[in-house]
Amino acid sequence: MTTDLKTPSIPRRVARWLSALGWALATVGLVSGCASGLLPKPATQPVLFALDASTPELPPMATGATPAKAPGLTLTVDVPRAAAGYDTPQMAYLRRPHEMEYFASHQWVDTPARMLTPQIVQALQRSNAFRAVVMTPTTAAGELRLETELLRLQQDFSQSPSRVRLTLRALLINTASRQVLAAREFDLDQAAASDDPYGGALAANLLVQQMLSQLAAWASRSVGTQ
Repeated sequence: MTTDLKTPSIPRRVARWLSALGWALATVGLVSGCASGLLPKPATQPVLFALDASTPELPPMATGATPAKAPGLTLTVDVPRAAAGYDTPQMAYLRRPHEMEYFASHQWVDTPARMLTPQIVQALQRSNAFRAVVMTPTTAAGELRLETELLRLQQDFSQSPSRVRLTLRALLINTASRQVLAAREFDLDQAAASDDPYGGALAANLLVQQMLSQLAAWASRSVGTQ
């Protein structure tokens, strides 16, 4: 004798519930997939560069100052001001005259003006032209004050190879009388080793080294003529 075995039927109400659950899970998966595609990608970390050119050793004769006859004056050094467009860690460049742009994923670790300050102080200290050189703010009372302004630091791609230009204006001031004793604008440029931000950073550091030597020599001569 044969026996027919029948699979127990699922109640319609349970079947409808399972069907609805399946559609809900499928919809959630679809929405999650779409949402993950719409989420913004994590921001790329910028590549950072520093203006950390080693301050060159400045022998006394190179700056026009002799240690034994160095004036007993204290010089205070203000943090350089920065012209519009340069008071930022962003690295500026040009592709055509007067149109400044910034690299999207490369920048300085700090504003160039703030990075220059301790290096200016070190260069002036090594010139042996002053009794002491201190950076403001300070409680020290200096007879002289150095004010500087960064007018330009940019990589110019309108020529090949690209060139980096650094321009700094300096004023040497008598603190008591507020008289400007000497003024000078340092304008230097250097071909970049490669037409990219890294080549520009290398050229900028070379320019900083040259500028520090010239600034120290100028300040020493200016004090010696007072």
